[in-house]
Amino acid sequence: MALSIQERLKDLRVERKLTLEQLAEKTGLSKSALGSYESDDYKDISHHAINKLADFYGVTADYLLARTETKSHPNAELADLRLSDDMINLLKDGRIDTALLCELATHPDFVKLLADIQIYVEGIAAMQIQNLNAWVDVARAEIMEKYQPDGHDKTTYLLQSAHVDEGDYFSSRVHKDIDAIMDDLRKAHKGRSDSAPVNTVAEELKKDLEEAANFEGSHVDKLLMVFCKQTKLRYKSLTEDEKKWLIQIMQKSELAKSSISKRGKGGK
Repeated sequence: MALSIQERLKDLRVERKLTLEQLAEKTGLSKSALGSYESDDYKDISHHAINKLADFYGVTADYLLARTETKSHPNAELADLRLSDDMINLLKDGRIDTALLCELATHPDFVKLLADIQIYVEGIAAMQIQNLNAWVDVARAEIMEKYQPDGHDKTTYLLQSAHVDEGDYFSSRVHKDIDAIMDDLRKAHKGRSDSAPVNTVAEELKKDLEEAANFEGSHVDKLLMVFCKQTKLRYKSLTEDEKKWLIQIMQKSELAKSSISKRGKGGK
């Protein structure tokens, strides 16, 4: 899944190791405005701000607005990419996550992964492995002829297992390559909006109930606090009229009749 506008703006700033204050100084945009562009309740961003930030970061305005994954090559010729018709169709029809594919292909170890796959697919190392296995066969034959060990001799077992299986060898190499890349991508995605939450739903609810139990107010106020947390509403951003309206609705619920405070303080 593609990054949101907020995530793109924050990632670009963090990549350059800038605070909101530093970015404000460099772009002439206010700190509060820049912070709002990166926040969860982001609503709008002016054309002036988009152009300023696009010029500062050296990316396209379309990239900042999440209309494209291309940061700085808006007019690249398709022919220059040397893609097959099948690949172009695959990228266009939406069957795969192209953003994730780009992250995979631009990982520093992706070239090594492709090299290991190419060596196996094109049989580049086949002759060397066959020569190695032939050398093992010769050594085993000489040892068997000279020492005539019985069938239970450990040296015999060792020589019998010394053959290198080309498929197993390269499967192991490719497995290590892709495992390392996937681990890096998983860490990079941690905490992003398109990733699974760190905590389970039950853990989040338990945490919300505990925080609500320590909140000063009636049990209906506490229920409103839990509702806000579970629905990602900012309790502090609600007006008094909005709170009263929500409370009136919740008072019709059976849940409002039970006290939350007991749950958060060890009650059964």
